[in-house]
Amino acid sequence: MSEKIYVGVDLGGTAIKVGICNQEGELLHTYEGPTEKEKGTDAVIENIEKYVRLIVEQSPYTWDQLVGVGAGVAGFTDLRAGVILLAPNIGFRNVPIRAILEERIGKTIVIDNDANVAALGEAWSGAGKGVTDCVCYTLGTGVGGGIIINGKIYQGFAGLAGEIGHISVVPDLEAIQCGCGKMGCLETVSSATGIIRMAVEAVERGDATSLSTIESKLTAKDIFDAAKAGDEVSIRIVNRAAFYLGKSMASVAATLNPERFIVGGGVSKAGDILFDKIREVFMECTPAPLQQGVEIIPAKLGNDAGIVGAAGLLLR
Repeated sequence: MSEKIYVGVDLGGTAIKVGICNQEGELLHTYEGPTEKEKGTDAVIENIEKYVRLIVEQSPYTWDQLVGVGAGVAGFTDLRAGVILLAPNIGFRNVPIRAILEERIGKTIVIDNDANVAALGEAWSGAGKGVTDCVCYTLGTGVGGGIIINGKIYQGFAGLAGEIGHISVVPDLEAIQCGCGKMGCLETVSSATGIIRMAVEAVERGDATSLSTIESKLTAKDIFDAAKAGDEVSIRIVNRAAFYLGKSMASVAATLNPERFIVGGGVSKAGDILFDKIREVFMECTPAPLQQGVEIIPAKLGNDAGIVGAAGLLLR
């Protein structure tokens, strides 16, 4: 019997990344092409089909070995109907993408949001391999999340489970409004956007910090580098971001009792200066029985997590 393969699609605003995985979650081949969202919805869908067919043609595998295609997209989706309700980064609104692609490609199509598929990728063959229950945080422009229970994505009744960035953790007197419209969300302090905002405010207040000497636009990396060099303001900002991450994990642990927290995204590259504080706060805020055996570790797959996880939708 010939080996089965699974194609994952990471549908982004600039590029569409596709990859072939085997049944063990190994990423065997990848291809990347432009999204061309400015040409409209039909053009984007045509590109998805084209890139899927192209990657299989360029591989040593045949079309008959392809079980199906999974796709991850940033936006709001009706998972059961296979409809992208709103995805601003690609200009999709109420697009029945599953039905369209199944007709065009002739294979099973499964969709989910980008945070969920990244979590599934890490659980399948990344930092969560061998663990049945884990929760993934993605720290970038926002704070995304994905929940894996018994090896499968937990989606909730409306497919919106895992919106970890919108857990309210900041006390009212310190809270600011999140982009979601609510106050005190984790995303406001622990995302790259939140970390940069706190640094800019410190510079504007005239706090004594080496960040004030940086002439270009501040980045999260600038702040982590300054913290590692001993800048007290930067250390305070990093500690605040880590404190609320650890606090949120304590709440998640009390609810789900995962074996592992996996932290990915650009902010996670800060390393020990971030992770040591997260772990410290988690231990302080979590009852002892809920700490036992729990790990908080960096993600492994990087930008490939979305492709691998999308392919894994067909198995999990």
